[in-house]
Amino acid sequence: MKLDKKEIIKALEEITVPGEGQNMVESGAVKNVQVFGDEVEVDITIANPSLQARKKTEVEILKVIHRKVYEKAKIKVNITVDAPAAKPKANEIKGKPIPGIQNIIAVASGKGGVGKSTVTANLAVTLAKMGFKVGLLDADIYGPSMPIMFDVAQEKPLAVNVNGKSKMKPVESYGVKILSIGFFTQPNQAVIWRGPMASKALNQMIFDAHWGELDFMLLDLPPGTGDIHLSIMQAMPVTGAVVVSTPQEVALADAKKGVAMFQQDSINVPVLGIVENMAYFTPAELPDNKYYIFGKDGARNLAEDVKVPFLGQIPLVQSIREAGDVGRPAAMQTATPTAQAFEELTKNVVQQVVARNENIAPTEAIKITTMAGCSAIKKNR
Repeated sequence: MKLDKKEIIKALEEITVPGEGQNMVESGAVKNVQVFGDEVEVDITIANPSLQARKKTEVEILKVIHRKVYEKAKIKVNITVDAPAAKPKANEIKGKPIPGIQNIIAVASGKGGVGKSTVTANLAVTLAKMGFKVGLLDADIYGPSMPIMFDVAQEKPLAVNVNGKSKMKPVESYGVKILSIGFFTQPNQAVIWRGPMASKALNQMIFDAHWGELDFMLLDLPPGTGDIHLSIMQAMPVTGAVVVSTPQEVALADAKKGVAMFQQDSINVPVLGIVENMAYFTPAELPDNKYYIFGKDGARNLAEDVKVPFLGQIPLVQSIREAGDVGRPAAMQTATPTAQAFEELTKNVVQQVVARNENIAPTEAIKITTMAGCSAIKKNR
């Protein structure tokens, strides 16, 4: 029996391809129909790659041709999968690297009072002790503490001429180049700025400064999640983020939000790991004892829950606070348990940065544009 190709195509119009609203003829899924007597060969292209979708399409074609055209027709169905290419994320915008700066690490905390700035300062001096070229941007606009922690509260950045342009020269202490809004305000002066003003000040310290060659730039972010964080991620391609927390539940709840902030599609900065600060207290007279004042292993457990690396524990030690107050970070000491804890933390951070740079493409900075009163995030090639 000679089958009619037009009848076969008309019969195929009764089938809707999985995931599409049109029938397979209108949608263009039917690529070719060939008839050889009572034999039919149908070439189909669908977007759904699943075995279930392919099998369902084949069965429906067999059924409709047997029912509508000829019940004894010999049918061969060739199905090709042509899945549409994944659309690029609209919010991942290629960041413009800052010349001379290899890695930018943001140090954040979900809430204040967990020792984020102390961890940042000691991480910076430990990196410098290891031989790295290090810069530190105190991005905590409303509570700058780095000038005190590095004993440079009375210093002021100088102006230098670079390629015909006047640039700020960061203050240097213990091998770390530092810029902070604290250098430009009086000790008793409160910084009462709205978000745009604070963002402008940060941009000046980032781009109007002569940082030179740096292996690492550390960003001491304000606590919480807000304008400053978004401005920083918008302005510069951050390599990764370190989140600091104490073991107590209140701090952990906010630290979890901090991790989630960096993992949002609109930011998409790899979280290098979580640091547990004030992990335990060991009194000087009982050096072998550990007292878990704020809880035990809270940040370690949080790291497991959110599937990010755990970078280490820093004990609650009086000398860490005293060292910060006198402007000589505790990690500057040698062969002490505190210095060893910061060294272990720093090694873990460096290892995570190396792994991140090997396995993940450079982070894309964020560009926010306002459209019809809403924040929209666009691809900028």
